[in-house]
Amino acid sequence: MIVFDFELNYFEEVERDIDEAKLWYYEQSPDTDLEERFAKAIKEIILKIQKNPFIYSPIFKNIRIAHPKIFPYGVHFYIEEDIKQITIVAILHNKQDRTKLKKRL
Repeated sequence: MIVFDFELNYFEEVERDIDEAKLWYYEQSPDTDLEERFAKAIKEIILKIQKNPFIYSPIFKNIRIAHPKIFPYGVHFYIEEDIKQITIVAILHNKQDRTKLKKRL
């Protein structure tokens, strides 16, 4: 079994991406814990990325996308294999304009 040990980094804007999504889910259904379930799903997919980032193919330049099971979002990241580092660039809704992602690159 191959075990990968990658350091995880992320752009500052990623926290804002998560906060905006959590706020949207909260506003849609304030009496549920939907925003917390979203945050948990994102954490789970990030852990999966850390364990084996190569299961996700590059789709734009060297950017790869991992999707949580339940929510229509993608975690956009790239791998710097030589220094064993994963950098998360954005967490975007699947129907969101990719201009935000391109501006960060």
